[in-house]
Amino acid sequence: MLAPTETIDGGFADPVFDAQAVFKAVMDAMARPGTMSAVRLLAAPPPPLSPMAAAIALALCDHDTPLWLDAALQGSAAVRSYLAFHTGAPAANTPSDAVFALVSSPAELMALENFAQGEQEYPDRSTTLIFQVDSLSSGSVLSLQGPGIETTDAIAPWPMPRHFAEQWKQNHARFPRGVDVILAAPDGVACLPRTTRIRMMEA
Repeated sequence: MLAPTETIDGGFADPVFDAQAVFKAVMDAMARPGTMSAVRLLAAPPPPLSPMAAAIALALCDHDTPLWLDAALQGSAAVRSYLAFHTGAPAANTPSDAVFALVSSPAELMALENFAQGEQEYPDRSTTLIFQVDSLSSGSVLSLQGPGIETTDAIAPWPMPRHFAEQWKQNHARFPRGVDVILAAPDGVACLPRTTRIRMMEA
């Protein structure tokens, strides 16, 4: 039985080409940590799921990638139906079961260590977290170093999890295990792969 129309409208107009465009933007951003890749708004999901986070989920998630939702998204039947219809991704029962995690309220997120960290032999068996952020420039400034960054770079996403820089230090120390983060901003996407070193800039 189909879900109500309002829960399944708002997907990609051209699923193949739109998904390819978003996937390329995410891969470009992952290769250049902290640099925003512009993305046109290609999805119109029910709130509180943001259009950019929805587009990323539609491009990356499928029936083989268990998807975890934070409390606000999990509490919306419309969001659950939308994602199930457009991605086919099964629900992850716990954060550690998730291949992808959609986070509408990063400031309220549990510790990153609760998500799948991968294994030494299979580090790709970890969770990629998709944070809905309002801005990439209005939060605390994070100094970035590592692969894909010539010397240093900086980004200031907001909102972010509490004590993010310290949590990320622990995440980086688990390499090759650890989580990766995709920042879904209103006008584009930026990424923080586990290989990136992050230091909080002094105010």
